[in-house]
Amino acid sequence: MVVMRAVRVHEFGGPEVLVAEEVPDPVAGPGQVVVGLVAADVIFLDTLLRRGWGLEFFPTHPPYVPGGGGAGHVLSVGEGVDPAWVGRHVIARGPGGYAERIAFPAEDLVAVPDGLDPLRAAAVVHDGVTALNFARRAGIREGERVLVAAATGGAGSLLVQLARDAGARVVAAARGEEKLALARELGAELAVDYSSDGWQQQVRDAVGGVDLAFDGAGGPLGRAVFETVVPGGRFLTYGTSDGFADIDPMAAEQRQVRVDTPLAEGPPSPALVRELLAEALSLVARGRIRPVIGATYPLAQAEKAHRSLEERTTLGKSLLEIQPAERGTSAF
Repeated sequence: MVVMRAVRVHEFGGPEVLVAEEVPDPVAGPGQVVVGLVAADVIFLDTLLRRGWGLEFFPTHPPYVPGGGGAGHVLSVGEGVDPAWVGRHVIARGPGGYAERIAFPAEDLVAVPDGLDPLRAAAVVHDGVTALNFARRAGIREGERVLVAAATGGAGSLLVQLARDAGARVVAAARGEEKLALARELGAELAVDYSSDGWQQQVRDAVGGVDLAFDGAGGPLGRAVFETVVPGGRFLTYGTSDGFADIDPMAAEQRQVRVDTPLAEGPPSPALVRELLAEALSLVARGRIRPVIGATYPLAQAEKAHRSLEERTTLGKSLLEIQPAERGTSAF
């Protein structure tokens, strides 16, 4: 039996349940391809699912290979798939990403633009789709005040740049001077430390409140972000680090603030994912947005990647580098 390396979870728990081991090599079935991954995406949701959170939204049952895909090249194709895909650099966005190879539906493949290295491509597998989807839903308008909470995370750092390019006045909320400096570098007009008492008043004093807030934190912090939105504004929440931000519907109605919780609707359609992913890759290739890759880890060190995310020490994006990447332009 041909085997490959993968990380598996045999029981829900802490980062220590991520175990690197050998598993059977995937085989491309009808309509599928096998992609050899160079870089796998790591997102905070992976850490929550590993603990057994959110089973009503994301049914997950051990043993399983975590991760939602990455960037690599097509190794083989199954029946009914154009053999011209073999050797092409692609995004494979699907379950089981913490592995050397992944079987993937050919219809969901998205080609990586020429010259875009696999690390930067993998960095937008989820966060690029998320940021573009949320920016579209919110309808960022020129000149309005936009707050991005968790502004230096994978999705937050891209939302800062998308809001900047839309002509908004961007307020970034993050924790610690290093993250605040990065937010300003990415285009934030104002960067506030939301671990400090009174940070909401700092926002009000500087810009008078915000017309739109993207809450990438969730929980009590997300509710604090909601308080910065002016009457008639919009509040889009997707943060789950401390659970969803539970906004009182009466409070939202009284202030006429539109609350949008996209994750409660489930994942976007495959067609929309392909469209958004192609757009994200194009924006990165053209230098319009820059994914901030803060840390890469070998596949066997997935545990370290999870610990860093949970301890909030990661700046920007985390990736598992499965094979030596053929870097073009720097990922930073």
